[in-house]
Amino acid sequence: MNIYVPCHRATVYRDVLRRIAVRVRRATVLDRRSAPTAKPPPATDHMERDDLVSILEDAGLSPYQADAYVTVLELGASPATEIVDACGVPDPRIYDVLRDLEDRGYIETYEEGSLHARAHDVKSVLEDLRSRAEQLSEAAEDIEERWERPELEDTDVRIVKRFDTVLEQTADAIRSASDQVQISVSPSQYETLRPALADARRNDVNVKLSIHTGEGEHDDLPAPEDVAEVCSEARHREIPSPFLAIVDRSKVCFAPHAGSINEYGIIVEDRTHAYVFHWFFLSCLWDVWDPLYTADQDDLMRTFSDIRYCIRDITPRLEEGETVHVTVRGIDTRTGEERSIEGVVDDVITTGNLHTNDDVSVAQYAGQATIVVRTDDGLVEVGGWGATLEQIEALRISVTEIDS
Repeated sequence: MNIYVPCHRATVYRDVLRRIAVRVRRATVLDRRSAPTAKPPPATDHMERDDLVSILEDAGLSPYQADAYVTVLELGASPATEIVDACGVPDPRIYDVLRDLEDRGYIETYEEGSLHARAHDVKSVLEDLRSRAEQLSEAAEDIEERWERPELEDTDVRIVKRFDTVLEQTADAIRSASDQVQISVSPSQYETLRPALADARRNDVNVKLSIHTGEGEHDDLPAPEDVAEVCSEARHREIPSPFLAIVDRSKVCFAPHAGSINEYGIIVEDRTHAYVFHWFFLSCLWDVWDPLYTADQDDLMRTFSDIRYCIRDITPRLEEGETVHVTVRGIDTRTGEERSIEGVVDDVITTGNLHTNDDVSVAQYAGQATIVVRTDDGLVEVGGWGATLEQIEALRISVTEIDS
């Protein structure tokens, strides 16, 4: 996209204003000398005649009108027969072209044995061109604004050129989050988004923060007590990574890492696409890296935003015969409305026969992951993000009590 074209054209228009004024003054001098056929003084400007004709066409004149007008400027007051000889207008058309120029205020015609023409007061012409130059300048500014700050409406996926746009959209999304944020940032990006993350935590949003550092950047890593104020859990990835934010399972902001050849950003507002980025976050940016900070430490009595981590952590207790009490807040998969239940875990259903411990990667639960909760109203199957087989898609699962 070349956003400088309107600016360039506006500059050319302003140049044309000056040059037309010069030519009109020159034509006026010739007229006063009563020498309509005399050759004009040598031009002192550098704009080619064809360029001037082209700009006048852009200003609304027809090719014949622009050609004839420049010829009148060059010749001064002249008979139509000499004007037609000096320009490219066909003989049968010259009278109509001159009268059209007169109607538009560019020239005036008069009879002096035959039809003559001379340039009219240049004021109206200059005003018209100045107006067009201003309009093009305004258009250039508007194009630049639209290019730098693209609107993110009416579409699910948008590619942007400025990383600042990605950061701005991410900050807005984090501040408006209602449930959870998963985010991968560099130390400098963390500092930029820290106020938004703090707002989210004050709103009881679950925040998973992955901070990546490159070679020589380890000293820039924030201290655990610093990140404790803005996240539920933080991990440190020791190699450069893309920027990624996933908010409320529906909005994604992504940009390649700083060393990438291609500079762009992607902003997605779609649950299906967000789910793909969610697994990229879990498998590459989160699960295999050591914790930097964990709010709940080793206490199982906590709230899970991901059902697979919940299953991984409660399964050993269930296998030991303990009773796990939970409260689930989620979305009814049939009605789409929010629904909450409480009860005891009756069973867990996973793809394959998984006997796990805390060190097993959550990627092993990539298949079906279901918790069956026994409530006062019967058994309720609870699934995770994008649940289709279960009755509830869990947003939060809180372990409230464990009985031996």
